[in-house]
Amino acid sequence: MANLLIPWLFLVQTLTVVAKSRAKVPAVIVFGDSSVDSGNNNFIPTIARSNFPPYGQDFPGGQATGRFCNGRIPPDLISEALGLKPTIPAYLDPMYSISDFAVGVCFASAGTGYDNATSEVADVIPLWKEVEYYKEYQQKLKAYLGDRKAKKILSEALYLISLGTNDFMENYYTLPNRRLQFTVKQYQDFIIGLAADFVKTIYSLGARKMSLTGVPPMGCLPLERATNIMEDHACMEEYNNVGLEFNGKLKGLVAKLNRELPGLDVVFADAYNLLLQVIKRPSVYGFEESRTGCCGTGRFEMSFLCDPHSPFTCQDADKYVFWDAFHPSEKTNRMITDHLLKTSLAKFL
Repeated sequence: MANLLIPWLFLVQTLTVVAKSRAKVPAVIVFGDSSVDSGNNNFIPTIARSNFPPYGQDFPGGQATGRFCNGRIPPDLISEALGLKPTIPAYLDPMYSISDFAVGVCFASAGTGYDNATSEVADVIPLWKEVEYYKEYQQKLKAYLGDRKAKKILSEALYLISLGTNDFMENYYTLPNRRLQFTVKQYQDFIIGLAADFVKTIYSLGARKMSLTGVPPMGCLPLERATNIMEDHACMEEYNNVGLEFNGKLKGLVAKLNRELPGLDVVFADAYNLLLQVIKRPSVYGFEESRTGCCGTGRFEMSFLCDPHSPFTCQDADKYVFWDAFHPSEKTNRMITDHLLKTSLAKFL
C-alpha cells in the first residue's frame, strides 16, 4: 500500500509546483512613497526614516524595518494574498539579493512624489531614480534567470504604484514655489501629466500589469486635523476635496492609458471612500480612535518624533485607525488591502 502512495504523492507535489508556476502574478514590484516603502530610506541620508521603535512593534519579530507602520504595509499583504512572500524587501537593503527580489522588490522612498521637487523636501529618492534602480534590477534579474524567463516575470509581474499625497501635503501646501507657479487645479493636472509619463516609461521597459493608487482623504490625516484649530480639529475639507478631484483625474488617466497603450492593463486602486467612512465612524469598523495616531500624542508625531520612550504611545495599535500622524495602522492597512483585493485587484488574483 505504501508503494502505491508514492506515485500519488509525487503527482500531488508536481501539480502543486505546476499550479504555482502558473500563478497569474509571479512577482510584485513596488514604486512610491511611505505608504509602500519597506525600508529603502534606511540606506540614504534623510530624516524621513522609521527604522527604530516603536515602528514595527507588531511586525514579525517586533522589528523596525523602515516601514511607516506598527506592522506590515499593503504591498506585503497583497504579495501574501497572491501566494507569494508575506513581505516585500527594500531594493537598497544589503541583507537581500536578486534571489529574494525575483518574486518581489520595493523601490519606494518615504517622502517622495511624482514631482521631483517633492523628493527634495526631505532629500529622498526621486521617482526618476526609482526607475533607474528598476533598470538595474532588470539587468540583475536577466543575469540571474536568463533573458527569456526574466522578461516573462517582468511582463507578468504586478506593479504597485502609490504616490501623490506628498506632492500636495509636503510640497504644494507647505512650500511657496509650486503655489506661485500653479493654481491647485493646474498642479493636479501637472501631477497627472507626470503620472502618465511614469506609466509610459515603465511600460516601455516591459511592465504591463499595474495598479495606480489614489490619494487618501488628506484633510483627515491626524496631522492636518491637529493644525485645524479654528474648526475644532475637524477634517480639512479643502484638502479632502482636492484629493477627491485628483483621484477623479487619475481614474480618467487610467482609462486613457488603457486605450492608448497596447497590452497594458492598469487599474485604479481607490480606497478613499472606505478610509473616509472608517475615519468618520471608527466604532463601526472595530476601532476606538481615528482623530489621533497611536504613536506619541498621535497629533504631530511621525519618523523621529515617534520617540520609543514616549509615555503617550498606545499599547494596542489595533484600536487606532492611524499608527502615527500620517500613516495607517496595520489593521487599517489590512482593511484597505482586503477592499482593493475584492475590487480593483481582483482580476490579478
